Amino acid sequence: MLINLTYFPHGTSTDNEKGICSGWSDVDLSELGKKQLAGLKNKIKDSKFDLVYCSDLKRAVHTASILFYNLAPIIPDSRLRECNYGEYNGQPASIVEPLLPEYITKKFPGGESYENVKTRIEDFLNSLKKDHDGKAIAIISHKAPQLALEVLLNDKTWETAFDEDWRKTRSLQPGWKYSIK
Repeated sequence: MLINLTYFPHGTSTDNEKGICSGWSDVDLSELGKKQLAGLKNKIKDSKFDLVYCSDLKRAVHTASILFYNLAPIIPDSRLRECNYGEYNGQPASIVEPLLPEYITKKFPGGESYENVKTRIEDFLNSLKKDHDGKAIAIISHKAPQLALEVLLNDKTWETAFDEDWRKTRSLQPGWKYSIK
């Protein structure tokens, strides 16, 4: 069995531009995000995907429609949502980001833990194994699900995944490759 995954973060959202951690707040892409995606679409135009799975939050759904409309079936999936920061949904990143290591196993007040996100992503990956052998799949999602992919598929600890997160250095690339074997 081999499933090739390519992860894409959603485009810049209106909250991203304000320095807000959206969590489960359902915000849309900003104009900057739409422009960035037009450039990314050109960079990945020769890539072929059998399916596209995306978070069901509109910033991810809108990203999927910009990048892959009429190129592959797009399937929204709630398991690909960002971490539910509970009371911290929609709060400034300057408040939420330093708290992340505290909530690896402990749930955010009124929300979930990063381990809960990992469980959702593991369930998602197991469902792919049932029907998608040999497929190339694009995933459009958020920070926590990608870090969960790093933990699950690249054997990183949560602490290492947080430390090595590309968002800290703003080293965006046109897709991160993962494999399920």
